[in-house]
Amino acid sequence: MAAATEVSVPDLGDFADVPVIEIHVAPGDVVNDEDPLITLESDKAAMDVPSPTAGTVRELRVKVGDLVSQGSPILLLDTGGTDVEPPPLTDQQEPRTLDAADPLAAATEPARRSASEALAASTPEATAAEGGPPVTAEAAGPPADFDGVHAGPGVRRLARELGLDLTALSGHGPKGRITKDDVIAAVRGPADAGAVVATGSGIPEVPAQDFSKFGPVEIRPLSRIQRLSGPALHRSWLNVPHVTHDDEADITDLDGYRRELDTAAKADGYRVTLLAFLMKASVSALREFPKFNSSLTPEKDALIYKGYYHLGIAVDTPEGLVVPVIRDVDRKGITELSRELGAVSTRAREGKLGPADLQGACFTISSLGGIGGTAFTPIVNAPEVAILGVVRSKLAPVWDGSAFVPRLMLPISLSYDHRVIDGALAARFARYLCHLLEDVRRLVL
Repeated sequence: MAAATEVSVPDLGDFADVPVIEIHVAPGDVVNDEDPLITLESDKAAMDVPSPTAGTVRELRVKVGDLVSQGSPILLLDTGGTDVEPPPLTDQQEPRTLDAADPLAAATEPARRSASEALAASTPEATAAEGGPPVTAEAAGPPADFDGVHAGPGVRRLARELGLDLTALSGHGPKGRITKDDVIAAVRGPADAGAVVATGSGIPEVPAQDFSKFGPVEIRPLSRIQRLSGPALHRSWLNVPHVTHDDEADITDLDGYRRELDTAAKADGYRVTLLAFLMKASVSALREFPKFNSSLTPEKDALIYKGYYHLGIAVDTPEGLVVPVIRDVDRKGITELSRELGAVSTRAREGKLGPADLQGACFTISSLGGIGGTAFTPIVNAPEVAILGVVRSKLAPVWDGSAFVPRLMLPISLSYDHRVIDGALAARFARYLCHLLEDVRRLVL
């Protein structure tokens, strides 16, 4: 049998303990160079780990739910032969037994007894004795695989042992993950469950409703990006006191110059859009108003001012919104930024962004210019303190002192953290940004 090569997790940037959410291969599978092996899910995005070379999978070293970091072994890859050893049984395949010495057993034994008693009390015979309608076995038992539930394999196994339906629980772990504490508290009763909820936001859940009573329904799972970005947006909305300031810039002259550059760029295979000019103007505004290029310390009693200018750019993809980061915008010109924006947007839509592509932004731009709208409230991407939103520009009559003339006006919406930035400073920042856009010559100063 040929020697096998161990494939490990590549550099994940600043991420560690990232959960494995999918495994795309099995022992015996033949893979090509760059074929996806596993999918990881960070708090920013889902990412595939590709095969470094072609070969045959000999042995898997991870399973769904494992937490991995840079250097963690994924699998053994045979690059010279096709003989594959049978995979060993994993703890997902073996029934789990708890002994008295196991701390988890001691913690869950009262819950296990409570669950057993509750299930016994809900049998058809017990229910009939109480005069209520009989409960069917289908209604009493939880789903076997808890499809769509955000929980690890150990938690799923524990829930099955306790006879608990995970689909009815709210998770209080990182990114809304259901933890063992959530399972134990739910089985023990309202008192313990309340203790878990008290550590969270304290906001009551929207009551569940059976929409099928009103007509046909269809349930479709959220995409990975939506499952990841949803909790992050919710966290920002709850923690950041948002205020949005609207303004508009006369970009008539700038757009004429942009069109000239774009005509020349098409011959070289890229496009020059307004976004590159917005990025340059934003950097100039961040320099003029450095508080916008800061973040609150964890103690919320000081500001961290940043000496770099990395901008997050929201990109619309088939799976949802992602925000890749363009680094050192202050050191790049319009042409270089335009090329980089095109390349990054393509990689984002193809799902090929890595962890390093999504980290380090100090200010974010969200552009709906290709779609439309008149204004909107972008959510601050904490720990940033501000975000710029733009919509489609429009021709409007503008008074020039003697007559109304048609001008191309760009609406902008600046959302900001009111703990750091007050309304007057936000208005000055927005007006300064518009002032830069109204004369392209100011962007090179």
